[in-house]
Amino acid sequence: MSGSARTRAGRIRPLLACLALGAVATLALPPVHLVPALLAFALWLALLRTAGSPAGVAARGFAFGFGWHLAGLYWVGIAFFTDPERFGALAVPAVVGLAALNALFPLAAAMLATVRSWRSPLAAALALALAWTVTDGLREAVLLGFTWNPLAIVWAPWPALLQPAAWIGSPGLTLWTAAIAILPGAALLAPDSRPRKGPAAAALLLLALAAGGAARLALLGPEPAPGARIRIVQANIEQHHKWDPDKRAAWFRRHLELSAQPAEGPIDLVVWPESAVPYQIEREPVVRELLGQAAPRGGYLVTGGDRFELERQPPVAANSVFALDEAGRIVGRYDKVDLVPFGEYLPWRAVLERIGLEKLTHGTIDFVPGPGRRTIRLAGLPAFGPLVCYEAIFPGRAIDPIDRPDFLLNLTNDAWFGHSSGPYQHAAMAALRSVEEGLPLVRAANTGISLVTDALGREVARLGLGATGVLDVPLPARLAHPPFYRKTSGISTLMLFLVVFAGLAWHLWRGTDAGRARP
Repeated sequence: MSGSARTRAGRIRPLLACLALGAVATLALPPVHLVPALLAFALWLALLRTAGSPAGVAARGFAFGFGWHLAGLYWVGIAFFTDPERFGALAVPAVVGLAALNALFPLAAAMLATVRSWRSPLAAALALALAWTVTDGLREAVLLGFTWNPLAIVWAPWPALLQPAAWIGSPGLTLWTAAIAILPGAALLAPDSRPRKGPAAAALLLLALAAGGAARLALLGPEPAPGARIRIVQANIEQHHKWDPDKRAAWFRRHLELSAQPAEGPIDLVVWPESAVPYQIEREPVVRELLGQAAPRGGYLVTGGDRFELERQPPVAANSVFALDEAGRIVGRYDKVDLVPFGEYLPWRAVLERIGLEKLTHGTIDFVPGPGRRTIRLAGLPAFGPLVCYEAIFPGRAIDPIDRPDFLLNLTNDAWFGHSSGPYQHAAMAALRSVEEGLPLVRAANTGISLVTDALGREVARLGLGATGVLDVPLPARLAHPPFYRKTSGISTLMLFLVVFAGLAWHLWRGTDAGRARP
């Protein structure tokens, strides 16, 4: 092999290693939850430190991020095959492009973390953990709200490890998790100088996470239920059937039949998922009458449905939640606020429409966002805060801040993504909102995963992905007082970030001062 070939191989191998490490790290995410896979972050730190130049750091940062997001978001491509003739050819370019855009944030994290040559391997590890978390959070503002797969969700199967989100929120738990993942890499940076220090620090953080969470679970204990009983209907309708004109009456009937199944006890609320009704509820009295018949006696039915304002120019639509009583009257409504770009609306339509791009959902009318989060109060029923689809992924934004509900109601349709990791990731992020808000979560999903958690994020009942049926569950109670994260409106998370930043700044100052003192 010539010298130039060896040089090229020496550059390519670390990039391939970073790409592979990013993909391996996603095994810690739902549904696998192989937490030791997080050690890929530690190896990434070591590869960043040997990059030799800013360009090398940027390339290795991008490669790791591309592997992480490509393996973590591959399921987005499945949505394009719900209409393969129109969108199938775009599946691979869309997933690759989405992974590349998201990879710019790990690239930025790598550059920020290596802007200084840290004397302490522990400081280098913490700098990368902080940079990862900050840049990951920026995706919400820069990428039209697509802040998917925070590291915090790796702990979803273990409620005790989720509890710190009640104090520091999902962003704070992501920082804590990133530190646990990256600190063992400190041993690789200085193998001859206290190599156990980094792994020991990671173990200590993990122990603190578990101990703090277990103490919270033991202290708060089970809460008495308020008495309401809820039936979740999971009709399990594949996405490519949902807007078939010849089949929509049949799957509407399936919802009605499931709702009418005998129950062991009285039901107060029947819940259908997002877009469960393929008709215009406000405009069709017969549809409202049938929905009223599906509501329990003396209770209510809550369902998702599209709402059109055809009188406006141009016409617009809303992805809505409707509450109806047994007489078929609409007694509550919520319009989705956080819309899915390219799914429910086409961003930069004036430009992208000219090159032939369309949104994935049925029809050409764009959805428009509602006025804001709200709490729906129905007589005789605990108040609920509705969340449609991926509105449940945003920390600190799950409820109306001035009107706290009794539970969170998440209606979603994950049929777009088939039997993939996407629905599992979505459900895990929704469960985090329970812990942050101190509220039980009721989640109705068309094809799954439908579930109920208590106010501590512990799963009470579940209908799995691809199942058809109903879930009858007593509604758990909310916590009497909002968690610290909610009380402080996220200031507690900011304080954690500032503590880590201050520690790193002190480390830099001490290093500079020591350098000046040397003769």
